Amino acid sequence: MIKAIADRIFVRLEPQEKTSHLIIDSLQNPRVIGRVESVGERVNSVKPGDKILFHLFDELPSHQKDVVVLRENSILGVFENE
Repeated sequence: MIKAIADRIFVRLEPQEKTSHLIIDSLQNPRVIGRVESVGERVNSVKPGDKILFHLFDELPSHQKDVVVLRENSILGVFENE
C-alpha cells in the first residue's frame, strides 16, 4: 500500500463503480463511491476504511487501476454505519 501525504486521499472504487460505462453514467450522476485506503497527515474528515461519496471529475489515477487519488475537499459525504 502507498501512504498518502498532505491533504490527499487514496480511494479504492467500490465494485459497482468499476465499469467501462463509468464516464457515460457520470453524465447523469457525476458522483462515485469508494473506500478510503490511505489519508495524508492534513486530512481530518475521514479515516482508512470509511465509505465516501465524491465528485467523479476530481480524482486522479494512481498506481492501481481501481484506486484513485483525491483531495479532502473533493469528498461530498461519508456514509454512516458502513
